[in-house]
Amino acid sequence: MDFLSSNTALMLQRSMDYLWTKQSCILDNIANAETPGYKTKYATFEEALQQAVQSADKKNGTASGMRTAIEQAPIAVQQAEESTRLDDNGVNITEQMVELSRNGYQMQYVLDAINSDLSLMLAAIKG
Repeated sequence: MDFLSSNTALMLQRSMDYLWTKQSCILDNIANAETPGYKTKYATFEEALQQAVQSADKKNGTASGMRTAIEQAPIAVQQAEESTRLDDNGVNITEQMVELSRNGYQMQYVLDAINSDLSLMLAAIKG
């Protein structure tokens, strides 16, 4: 099995999908920080992935079982129920700005991992 079709590559892809979805939620939250009645959106993936991987590991623990778990772990976008202001807006702008920075660092880390793996492949191809 080569890198491009490995579980590692799939996990990096799913991580970027999640981080992109999370980035979109954060930007929507920031854009609607002054919209009355707007509820904060957030993306979840880690808990579903952890449960899927643990379930696959208990069943058979094979690479194909793990691959299926990674592929099927849902990226969910949910809205918070709480409000922090009198206009029923649930956005805490400071919290969202911190999450935006954190998400940016996480995206950079995943992109660095992808770049590192592809650089190794390029070095192997060039010889």
